[in-house]
Amino acid sequence: MDFDYSQALTHTMGHVMKLHRQNVEMLIQKYDVYPGQPILLMRLANTDGLIQKELARRISVKPATLTVMINRMEKSGLVVRRPDERDQRISRVFLTDKGRVASQAVKEALRILEKQCYAGFTSEEKEVLHGMLERMHTNMQNFYVENSPQPTDAKK
Repeated sequence: MDFDYSQALTHTMGHVMKLHRQNVEMLIQKYDVYPGQPILLMRLANTDGLIQKELARRISVKPATLTVMINRMEKSGLVVRRPDERDQRISRVFLTDKGRVASQAVKEALRILEKQCYAGFTSEEKEVLHGMLERMHTNMQNFYVENSPQPTDAKK
């Protein structure tokens, strides 16, 4: 049997995620928040003052990618970096007042879109869908772990 991409999970989920992202961007455009930045705003809104290495880990990006994001967000006035009080070599990232307003706008946009996404769903359907997506996530994590190249021992 041929693989029909138009019926594939990747095709449907890709379209849903693209529309979701476009709607988030539309709802928060006046807050100087660019694509990729909402997740960083949400992390800082939950735990302000994280070090960059920890932020990169929590949002699953490379430290260099995070540095570019933070630089852009600093220029927009959303975040500020401050040296750690105990170790001046470490930089911590904090939301500014403008960043707090933007993070609230992102939360509200996500709340609106959550409601829109689930329009017409029963509570049971929402629960089943959530459970299925969680299982898919676990399946994909397991697949990645099982199939990722293992580091070789350079001493052998």
